Amino acid sequence: MHQIENRAYAQETMTTAELDSSAVKRQLERVVASLGFARNERLARFLRFVVERHLEGRDDEIKESVLAIEVFGRATDHDPKQDSIVRTEASRLRARLSEYYLGDGKNDPLVIELPKGGYVPVFRGVGGEESALAPLSKTPLSRKAWLLAGFAAAVIAAAVFLSWRFQHPSTVSIAVLPLVNLSQEPNSDYFADALTGEIIRDLSIIDGLTVRSQTSSFVFKGKPENVRDAGRQLDVEYLLEGSVLRSGQQLRINAQLIRVRDDFPLWSGRYDRELTDVFAIQDEISRGMVNSLRLKLGQGRRRYETSTDAYDLYLRARAIEAQSTVSGGRNQTVDLYEEAIAKDPSFAPAYAGLGAAYAYRTGEDRLNSWAVLDRAEEMSRMHAVVEKALQLDPLLAEAYAALGMVQARDGQWVQSEKSFRHALELEPSRSLTRADFALSVLMPLQRLGEAIAQMRLAEKSDPLSRNTQRVFAGVLFAAGRMDEAAAHCEQPCTRAMVLQGRAAEAIPILEKRFEGNLSASGSGELGYAYAVAGRSEDAERIAMIQPRPIAQAQIFVALGDKDRAFQALERAIPMGPVRIGRDLTYPEFAPLRADPRTKALRAKIGLPE
Repeated sequence: MHQIENRAYAQETMTTAELDSSAVKRQLERVVASLGFARNERLARFLRFVVERHLEGRDDEIKESVLAIEVFGRATDHDPKQDSIVRTEASRLRARLSEYYLGDGKNDPLVIELPKGGYVPVFRGVGGEESALAPLSKTPLSRKAWLLAGFAAAVIAAAVFLSWRFQHPSTVSIAVLPLVNLSQEPNSDYFADALTGEIIRDLSIIDGLTVRSQTSSFVFKGKPENVRDAGRQLDVEYLLEGSVLRSGQQLRINAQLIRVRDDFPLWSGRYDRELTDVFAIQDEISRGMVNSLRLKLGQGRRRYETSTDAYDLYLRARAIEAQSTVSGGRNQTVDLYEEAIAKDPSFAPAYAGLGAAYAYRTGEDRLNSWAVLDRAEEMSRMHAVVEKALQLDPLLAEAYAALGMVQARDGQWVQSEKSFRHALELEPSRSLTRADFALSVLMPLQRLGEAIAQMRLAEKSDPLSRNTQRVFAGVLFAAGRMDEAAAHCEQPCTRAMVLQGRAAEAIPILEKRFEGNLSASGSGELGYAYAVAGRSEDAERIAMIQPRPIAQAQIFVALGDKDRAFQALERAIPMGPVRIGRDLTYPEFAPLRADPRTKALRAKIGLPE
């Protein structure tokens, strides 16, 4: 502990000019030669690029667009909104550097860091090799105490982690790449995609397997990838790949399990079946993998005997949800789930999917673009279908997640939390459950630290999911962690710009986005930016044509008109406690928090103190 104490006292952030560049280069070579980096050429290349460019004074090249092309081999037309490879790998690089300095590099004379929110590295001198470092000023006593506490906490955490690792066997990480659709039938691509998702779900309940989610795996759809590269990007030890050929009612599936480190095929299987046997095929693939990996098969989801038509409709709905945002996907799937239930009234997953869709929609603005039913009818239907899902399958994780959403919509917070936690016990790797738990319970109840913890777990299961990143960004904005939130945003992150005092920079981007349609969904952000920038007339113009009351309220807050803001929030009350409670946690509504009318509003809609 004495060595750690001395290290803590000496540490001091230094500019590149204060450090001998040769010392930084020597440290870079130490890091990339370590076991954690020697096994991962991609991360080593990433680290080398940013360090060397920084030492050369070329910080203007250390940005996402350049990194995507120069480090990760993306095309010049790379779109970071569609491909988050740089942000994902930056998170992995930060984690790998932390591991290195807790292990092999604990006595190194210099620390290389990659701060969140950017890609320009920071160097920290830690004593030793004093000839290579400029003299260090003494750290103030108060800072010493904080640093010492931080290092002590890190040591304790590392000890606990190592203790856990020795007491518990390591899990095996695996990803299922999108099954290649070989069918000649038009519009049959969704079947291969949805079947991939079902196999992922079946594998996720196997004890000892950590399975990457569908949204992360589907980044590789249609992109021929080297197995090792795909495995490295997904950070897994094994990959399942295969193909689907569907001709009428005949189905052929080929699959093989590959060990990433040496491209060695551990298991393969071929299945020729009638389409009605699709559930049996999923079970056979799961069992074959488990036998190969010598893992214990868990209890798993029940096996459904449903009609081909009903299952086909269900797969279509699941495919839409996987390819869309939460709101967009759930708004489009209601009819498909309803049709699946009409074909097979005993198919529990369709009821669960429908219940979640209704629970989400009843908290949204009613703009006549969806739903024949009104809000009250949908809420009644929501309760009925979730109850039916649980009646049909009391062990269905997604049914408990849907129940949690319904209970939160009704303001039954304790019951809702229990339902979400039970859903996570049944299917821990389901990132959508964690996102819904954060959005439906933890944020409305202002438990933002717990919401962040849930989203970190969701991101771990689903690192490449755009929806997971979007929800995570929202939680971080609510917690006031602007730089971190911006790192999880789709770029350019106009919301972060406005909240960080750069409204003038964000306005042209937003104007282009909503050109010709200032009442479109999301246009309230432009009105808010106008108000923050002092362009009151422009903000009022958008507020007056804005059909969404919460967006109106947001603009009025920025204009300093609390009376009209509360009037708009009163009009939003039918959306329920989840939606209003969640939005009140956002920084845009911070000026209202001390107003007694906020407390009255929360009580009125069933939100606790």
